Amino acid sequence: MHEFAFVFAGFAVGLVVGLTGVGGGSLMTPLLIFFFGIKPHLAIGTDLLFAAFTKMGGTVSLARARIVDWRIVGQIAAGSLPASLLTLYVLQRMGPANPTTQTIMTTTLGLALLLTAIATFYKVLRGKAVPKRIAAELLGEATRAHHWTLPVLFGAVIGTLVTMTSVGAGAIGVIVLMLLYPTLPLSRIVAADIAHAVPLTLVAGLGHASIGSVDWSLLIKLLAGSLPGIWLGAHLMHKTPDRVIRSLLSVLLAYAGVKLISI
Repeated sequence: MHEFAFVFAGFAVGLVVGLTGVGGGSLMTPLLIFFFGIKPHLAIGTDLLFAAFTKMGGTVSLARARIVDWRIVGQIAAGSLPASLLTLYVLQRMGPANPTTQTIMTTTLGLALLLTAIATFYKVLRGKAVPKRIAAELLGEATRAHHWTLPVLFGAVIGTLVTMTSVGAGAIGVIVLMLLYPTLPLSRIVAADIAHAVPLTLVAGLGHASIGSVDWSLLIKLLAGSLPGIWLGAHLMHKTPDRVIRSLLSVLLAYAGVKLISI
């Protein structure tokens, strides 16, 4: 029965991701820990590869539509990928299944979920304020941060957070990009965020796999459900009240975050 439950969980998370664009990690990881009793290090490692594979298709579609600003992706990745590798090294030295490591991971995960809840609710309130279109001559200026170090530093924070918790590449990443590139259209911000999430979650996920923190059979079951779920959610996106769903999600994520911190 657990096999079907994992497939259904993947489908449900994929459906929500397709409907709202909220990162799967903020939903899947607490679901695996609380509902299925999966150890935190296995839930996080497995979910990282789950996120990488589910976002690959989206990145290909966005790249074909030519709305991915690769310079922004490169700037953020210049901070996030080295930070991810350094975090993996620290986790390996500490031992991912070590009780102290588990406590650090669950507490950090709880804080990441609270940040994601705030970021999700912020997008409900302010998401529409970002312009949808921008003149071609202004696009180059819009993709420049105030200083080249800012994307690298923020990227390093995201890389550490994602590697420790599998959360942060979605809603938090979007908010960071909105702050760094305030005149960039929301569609391009989301596209850059998704494109950046693929190499980051792939590097972090493979790193977790190398230290034994990935359940491969579980990953296959989750993907079997999530891929059709994302497809359905994307097709239903325009028929659902986005603000209501995102508001409910922010409350759910905040609850999960508080529960994880109090473990």
